[in-house]
Amino acid sequence: MENNLTESPISKILKEYLKENKLRCTPERFKILNMIYSIDGSFDIDTLLRHMEEKKFRVSRATIYNTITLLINANLVTHHLFGNRSRYEKCFNNEKSHLICTKCGRITEITIPNLRETITPDIKKFHLTHYSLYVYGVCSKCHQAARRRRQRKK
Repeated sequence: MENNLTESPISKILKEYLKENKLRCTPERFKILNMIYSIDGSFDIDTLLRHMEEKKFRVSRATIYNTITLLINANLVTHHLFGNRSRYEKCFNNEKSHLICTKCGRITEITIPNLRETITPDIKKFHLTHYSLYVYGVCSKCHQAARRRRQRKK
């Protein structure tokens, strides 16, 4: 994490959001934000708590949930619901697409080059802040297993 928690671009966005909404700039909010932005990919609350504990920063589950909600409202974090699993992900300069296996539930994050440029010309009078694309199908592992089952039945 950064030494000065209020100087990164994401921290400046949070600071401005807090000021506009007359909310307090607490060190916990900035530490949680920076921890989230150090995680590669999506995460759940337990993963975030574990990362915080590994860095010797104790914070309650309630503080995590409240801060996540605040960061979602500030457009710094996005919430995904994959099946019945809640996952979160940084969304500032993070344009991931998700391949979701409908058999095993495995989620693979990918980046599709030039996707923003592909979709934005068709969106008029709309300021795109971030996006996430969900692609549903069957992963190669489940596909191979189904193929082997079909071959055994013959």
